[in-house]
Amino acid sequence: MNKPLPLWMRPWVRITFAVVVLIFLGAAAGGLYLTQTVPEQPIQFPHNFHVGSGIPCMYCHPGAQWGPTAGLPTTQKCLGCHQQVEKRTPEIEKLLNYAANGQSIPWVPVAIQPDFVQFNHRPHVAAGVECATCHGDLTKMTVAEPQRGQNMGWCLECHQKQGPEKWERLSDCALCHY
Repeated sequence: MNKPLPLWMRPWVRITFAVVVLIFLGAAAGGLYLTQTVPEQPIQFPHNFHVGSGIPCMYCHPGAQWGPTAGLPTTQKCLGCHQQVEKRTPEIEKLLNYAANGQSIPWVPVAIQPDFVQFNHRPHVAAGVECATCHGDLTKMTVAEPQRGQNMGWCLECHQKQGPEKWERLSDCALCHY
C-alpha cells in the first residue's frame, strides 16, 4: 500500500501557494509603484517658478500652520494672483476656465500617508521644520513629486535627532498611530 504524499508535497497545494504568493507580491509592487509615481494634475503647476519667486509654501497651503493637512489651493487663491497677470498660457487658461465655470480645481494629492498613519503638519511647522525637509526642494521640481524613502524609519530618524530629552515623547507609537 502506497503511503499518501504529505499535503505540502502535493502539486495542487504547491501551485495554489505559488499563485497566492505571486498575488501578494504583485499587490505590494503595485502599491509601491503607485505611491512613487507623480500623479497627473489638472493644471501642471510649476512649483519651481512659484517657490523660486519667493512665494511662501504657506500662502498656497495655509492649513499646515493650524492643522493636520496642508490643504490644496482653491481656484480663488490662484486667481488672486493670476487675474492680475497678463501672461496667458494654456495652464492659466485652464485655471480661468475652472473659475468661469465656478468649479474647484480637482488637484490630486501627492504626499499621501497610509490610513494607519496620522501625520499632523502643525507641530512640525511650529518646530521650524522646513517644508523641503519632507517634500524635497520644490525650486527644482516643476510638478510636486512623492519623496522616496519616506517611511517610519525615516520619520523616527528625524525625531531621534531632536535629542534625548524629546525622544521619549517623539518615539511614542501613539503619536502617529491613533
